[in-house]
Amino acid sequence: MLKISRDPFLRFTTLILITSSLFSYGTEARLHYYNDIHNPNSYPEPPYSSFSQSQPPSISPDPDDLSQPPSPCQDLDQEVVHDVRNYGAVGDGITDDTDAFKTAWDSACSNDEDNNTVSILLVPFGFTFVIHSTIFTGPCRSYQYFQVDGTIVPRDGPEPWPSGFNKRQWLVFYRIEGMALIGNGVIDGRGQKWWDLPCKPHRNVNKTTALTGPCESPAALRFFMSSNLSMQGVTIKNSPQFHMTFDGCHEVHINSLRITSPPSSPNTDGIHIENSNSVEIHNSVISNGDDCVSIGSGSYNIDILNLTCGPGGHGISIGSLGNQNSRACVSNITVRDSFIKFSDNGVRIKTWQGGSGSVSGVTFDNIQMDNVRNPIIIDQYYCTSKNCPNKTNAVFVNDVVYQSIKGTYDRRSPPMHFGCSNNVPCVNLTVSDIDLVPSKGEMVVDPFCWNAYGVVDEFSVPSISCLKSDPSTL
Repeated sequence: MLKISRDPFLRFTTLILITSSLFSYGTEARLHYYNDIHNPNSYPEPPYSSFSQSQPPSISPDPDDLSQPPSPCQDLDQEVVHDVRNYGAVGDGITDDTDAFKTAWDSACSNDEDNNTVSILLVPFGFTFVIHSTIFTGPCRSYQYFQVDGTIVPRDGPEPWPSGFNKRQWLVFYRIEGMALIGNGVIDGRGQKWWDLPCKPHRNVNKTTALTGPCESPAALRFFMSSNLSMQGVTIKNSPQFHMTFDGCHEVHINSLRITSPPSSPNTDGIHIENSNSVEIHNSVISNGDDCVSIGSGSYNIDILNLTCGPGGHGISIGSLGNQNSRACVSNITVRDSFIKFSDNGVRIKTWQGGSGSVSGVTFDNIQMDNVRNPIIIDQYYCTSKNCPNKTNAVFVNDVVYQSIKGTYDRRSPPMHFGCSNNVPCVNLTVSDIDLVPSKGEMVVDPFCWNAYGVVDEFSVPSISCLKSDPSTL
């Protein structure tokens, strides 16, 4: 019999090698009246119960194609498999299977076998399981595999959402210390009826502006106060709001994940990171109606590699930060070897006036743009209404590198926009080897700079003459 090491990382590596043949994932519409909700109060705390080409990685097989076989679940000496059907789940797409999932999780989490044991909660291929808002709580006695080979869905829309259950979150993993979300299946948030609520900030089918206002919608997956997390292979789609969020998490490894929703779906960020550190997002594809990745306050040591972002959405964003005069700090962020296409933004830093704190140690390296409206943007005047008064304080933006960013842009906006605070300038910006041209061959638009200081290391297109020398050298 195959033995699995006591080391959690080696256990995870062993399982992935066995199932690797089935994890072969690699690889427009403007969102109107966008109402950003990236702030630390978006969710209640705590829950209550080298890519060098211009082509994106391919995705194969199609996770929605039920002709594809499931990933195998081995019966090894050191594995204990908890098939949700053995706990009463039906999987007919109609019956509520929440209790069965909770019982299966509790059984897997409380597994008291010897320390070599790995618990697998199996969502089997060929079935669709309905689950309402649920919290899977740890810490568990053994390393957990949440293996999704079938499909998981919530009840369809806000009307059948159970009364008394949190409408801001659907599947929550709380205080988990070692878990892998893997498989060949789909987590489908069935977001359309949520997006169509009259309070949502988008235009309806008649092209008239929908009413805006307070509107609760659930994030599909939320990881809260957890560590040693891995995600691979699963498709997450059509979330009512954010697809995946990490709040207060440490050591997160995402690889070969696919997140998808229509370009017009409001506030459907792919991955949102808040108060978390040591997060890797590698070799994944995100196509949605908002930021592919949004990085909020309290986050540091974030590495994004070989990400395909778009079509649609708002690109990769740090922020928004400093809302309601709050303090926000973000540092050591790297985005490299990635591809952004048919998006409102490319790489963006956005802050509210009146905030404090800093953004520092950010590198955007080897990013290919295809018809992106704002390829490079710092916006320190971010505002979601027409009446945002000027304020003196601002989040300090310092030590940002833009290197080898190339491709095409929509010339309705400048290819580079450095709109920094009147009173707190952006400093130590480094721009190197930029080649951005209009997508339709029109005249190149000059970059825009306001109170921005830094250096241009190499010849770039367009010329960046508006960037001033660093104020410390004057």
